[in-house]
This record gives sequence, C-alpha cells and structure tokens, in this order.
Amino acid sequence: MKTAILIPCYNESATIEKVVCDFKRLMPHADIYVYDNNSTDGSDQIAKDNGAIVRYEYKQGKGNVVRSMFRDINADCYIMVDGDDTYPAESALEFEKLVLEKNVDMVIGDRLSSTYFEENDRPFHNVGNKMVRWLINVFFSSDLKDIMTGMRAFSFDFVKSFPIISKEFEIETEMSVFALMNNFSIEEIPIDYRDRVEGSESKLNTYRDGYKVLRMIFTLVRNQRPLFFFTTASLILLIIAAIYFFPILFKYFSSGYVLRIPTLIVISTVVIVAALTFFTGAILHVIKRQNDAQLENHLTLVRLNKKDD
Repeated sequence: MKTAILIPCYNESATIEKVVCDFKRLMPHADIYVYDNNSTDGSDQIAKDNGAIVRYEYKQGKGNVVRSMFRDINADCYIMVDGDDTYPAESALEFEKLVLEKNVDMVIGDRLSSTYFEENDRPFHNVGNKMVRWLINVFFSSDLKDIMTGMRAFSFDFVKSFPIISKEFEIETEMSVFALMNNFSIEEIPIDYRDRVEGSESKLNTYRDGYKVLRMIFTLVRNQRPLFFFTTASLILLIIAAIYFFPILFKYFSSGYVLRIPTLIVISTVVIVAALTFFTGAILHVIKRQNDAQLENHLTLVRLNKKDD
C-alpha cells in the first residue's frame, strides 16, 4: 500500500527542511512530494537536499497546486500538509491508518478543537474560521469542527473524483463540501496547532482571502443545492412582490378602485421572475441528481481499474 505525503510550498525556506525531515523520520515508507509554487527563496532546493521529490506548479495559488498533485500522483493514501510547520507530523500515522485500514475517504485535522485559538494571534482569522464553519454546517446539514484546516488525508477514490474549481486558499472549503455532498466518509481528529516560527510569514490575506472563501461558499450552495438556493431566491422575490401588492389590494377592497397600475405591472413581472427562478432550481436539481449518479458510476469504474492494476 503506497502512501504519498503532499506538501504545497511557496517561500517556506524557514520551515520546509523540518517538515520534510519530520515526515521522513516518522514515515520512511512514504513518498514525500513537495510542489513548489514559484518560490523565490530556495525552498525547492532545500526540499531536494533533504530527500523530497520536488515538482513544480507555475500557476500561482494553492488550488492550482492541489489540482496538479491530485492529477499527477497515484497512491492508496494521500496526506496533505502545509509546508509552514504548523501541523504535527506525528498525527499523520493515525491519518494513514484510518484511510488504509478503515477506508475513510477524508480525514480532517481538527485544529479548532485543540490549540488553534491559543496559538493563532490573528483575531480576524479566528472569527473567519468560526463563521465559515457555521455557514457550511448550516447550509450543508453537517457538524464538521474544522472546515479550513491544511492537514488532511484522502483515499484514492476521493482524489481521483474531486473536480477542483478553486485556484487559491478556498480549496479546503471546496474539499469539505464535495465530501459532504457526495457521501464520502469523513473522520475528524483533533490535532495540535502551532503558530509559524519567527521568520516564516503567512501568505493569507484576511480580507481578500476571506472574501474569496465566502464567494466560494455562495457558489457551492448554488451548485450543490440548487433547489434550496433558487427556491430561497424565489421566496424572497415573492415576499417583495407581496409587500407592494397587498396595500393596493386593500385599497381596492375599501374604495373599489385599482390604483398604481405601473406598480402592479412591476409586481406581475417580479412574480413571473420568481416562478422562472423556482423552475430553474427544479431543473438544476434534477441535473445535479444525474451528475451524482454519474459520479457513483465513475467511482465504481475507478475501483474496478484499481483492482485490475
């Protein structure tokens, strides 16, 4: 059974040596891949010198790096971890065991139930993590503890079935939702989190990346739960139409005159748009169900091919 350690890397010269060496010491049987994403500080050479397999992704962004990793590498268990030495390599052994022995499709390293809020001194990141977790759990009827962690393990089935849309740091949110919506098995393990060492700088921008994550959640709700999304939009339009319509109706009952004809025309248009919005959601819901069935067929073929190999 083959295990691959996947380390996205962008200017992590202060920490990449320790990360690679920790995994080599604890998991000597695993192949360690460092995917360099246009580093300018020699991170790639440091990784090579310490025995990692170094590959390159020239399109900037973590999502682009993960896409290349998942396409290029074949393994039975994939463990993805950031190159900033904020996650403990010791937890990877338990991750591997869950994937290989219990057939878990995605193992999530739960920082938020452990030391994250004590170690992380960026208050807006803390608030953002909590808000994203709440939104995902509400919209997708889940109970995940950590949506945006950078340490995860995956099965072969998950990696070869995951259609990556994200280009940057919103990739973790996309992974979580894809697993939830497609009935992949998920396990969460509390892990220790430590803040970056001195001289190692975060690539995250709280406001810019926070906006991208929220935009991704909006897109995922629309794409993964179209009936809910478009029915909600339709109801909002109907409520707006009713707010303007009922005063006109009450005036008609009291006086016998129909007033504000232009407003009635606009209200009628809004009602028509609401109906079209609802039926759009219904059609997309049927298409989504068909896509889900195609994914199940794809997974069956993947498993059969894997057995043949």
